[in-house]
Amino acid sequence: MTADDSYGRLDDDDYPAYTMGRAADMLGTTQSFLRAIGEHRLITPLRSTGGHRRYSRYQLRIAARARELVDQGTPVEAACRIVILEDQLQEAQRINAEHRRASGSANPPAAA
Repeated sequence: MTADDSYGRLDDDDYPAYTMGRAADMLGTTQSFLRAIGEHRLITPLRSTGGHRRYSRYQLRIAARARELVDQGTPVEAACRIVILEDQLQEAQRINAEHRRASGSANPPAAA
């Protein structure tokens, strides 16, 4: 891999560029919080060849949302479930919008 290839990955939201310590620092949280949301299957960090957890920017955004909820008093388990459901809803809305565009209908059907 050349240096140019490595720099190109910096724009990739799914590239696991951040160590656990760096991710915790960026989020202003603890490494145990990252482990907890991993245990609740909110995010699954990739592992380096040495077995260390590595996080992507996408995973950090998800973790940041969970932290917001926890900071508001939501238990970690519930926060993880909420974030998962929010992410699923956003994906479903994106798919629906694509289907509407493909069918030529910019407006969703009116509710009865």
